[in-house]
Amino acid sequence: MLELFYQGGTLFMSLLTILLIALIVAAFKFPEWINEIGLLALAIGVLGQIIGLYGAFKGIEEMGQVSQQMMAGGLKVSSITTMYGLIIYIISLVIRIIHKPRLN
Repeated sequence: MLELFYQGGTLFMSLLTILLIALIVAAFKFPEWINEIGLLALAIGVLGQIIGLYGAFKGIEEMGQVSQQMMAGGLKVSSITTMYGLIIYIISLVIRIIHKPRLN
C-alpha cells in the first residue's frame, strides 16, 4: 500500500489523503461539505494523472522510441491518483446516501 502511495507521487497522494481525512471529519461535523470534498478529490486525482502523463510523454519525446512494456507501466502508474480520487469520491457518495433523510 505504501508502495502505491510513493508510485502515485507523494504530492498528489498526500493531498488526496488529506481530503480523505477531511471527508471523514466532514461526515460527522460538516455534512454539507461531503459532496464538495468528494468532487475535489476526484478532480485532484484526474489532475495528478494528467500531469503524470504529461511528464511521461515528455520523457518519451526526449528518448525517441519506448517499448510497449514501459509505456504500459507508465500508464498504470499514472492511473494510481485517479483511482484513489475515485475511491474517495465513492466514499463521499456512500456517506451522502447514509446521511439522506429517510422518507416515512
